[in-house]
Amino acid sequence: MGKTLKNGFISGVKTTWLLGKIIFPVTLIVTLLQYTPILPWLMKAISPVMGLFGLSGDASIPLVLGNFLNLYAAIGAILSLDLTVKEVFILAVMLSFSHNLFIESGVAARVGVKLSVVLAVRLGLAAVSAIVINLIWHGGGGTAQYGMAPPLQADPDGWGQILMIGLEKAGYGIFQLAVIVMPLMLMIQVLKDLKWLDIFSRWMAPVTRLLGMKENTSMTLASGLLFGLALGSAVMIQAVKEDGVSSRDVTLAMIFLVACHAVVEDTVIFIPLGITGWPLLALFLIRLMTAIVLTLAVSALWKPAELVQRKEAKLS
Repeated sequence: MGKTLKNGFISGVKTTWLLGKIIFPVTLIVTLLQYTPILPWLMKAISPVMGLFGLSGDASIPLVLGNFLNLYAAIGAILSLDLTVKEVFILAVMLSFSHNLFIESGVAARVGVKLSVVLAVRLGLAAVSAIVINLIWHGGGGTAQYGMAPPLQADPDGWGQILMIGLEKAGYGIFQLAVIVMPLMLMIQVLKDLKWLDIFSRWMAPVTRLLGMKENTSMTLASGLLFGLALGSAVMIQAVKEDGVSSRDVTLAMIFLVACHAVVEDTVIFIPLGITGWPLLALFLIRLMTAIVLTLAVSALWKPAELVQRKEAKLS
């Protein structure tokens, strides 16, 4: 058991360091950008296209903040705006597909999946889902009733305080990452050494096979679904190194997870916006069904290398 805990601890430290090198600078830079003309300029630039998604110009504020920062920043912005029920639901769907782009997409790229693929899938799903909802839903014109309001924060006085806020947020991000990653990697090491991971893989085998992946991708999918893209990638990085997960399966798993990750947290987080009951269930089902359909489609088009080789051998 001592060797298991040691290996798990070392793996956790290495993974935290690997992901921290992305999360710390990105968080710091984006925080600093909030106090420059860059974010306001971006919001102004995309305001004219908001009508395509059934959104008003003000909705560009949470959309930009959510993609640059995270869902919490976006929700804080939404709570400060007078939006319709339909607008809030469209924003919730868009942001569930596309948020925290720099950190989560950067981490995903470290796994070996092309950054362009991750960005195209996330932004594409956000745009298409909003357009479809806007076209088929003709209700929701009433003003949204929010469940809570964000706490007010004093504006920083000068760039010294702004820098300290950025460092504080970046440092907290690393700490939060370590608190989750360290026990997660310890748990995975224990599961591996006790051979429980093999049992779990067999349980998940029908699901992974249905999605066109091998059984050794099961832990990656489960971690991403529960903990999110960044932490799911932590497990995926280790799986690629130790379990021989193929490039194809890594890409398929990432395509599934960019559409549907952290399903509990990223769904219930919208409750303060008044999204409860059937709308909350609809939000979850939209993400899950989109992930399944998209992964199945890519899997059908992208055949495993060994299957292609067998077909070529038969033809020859």
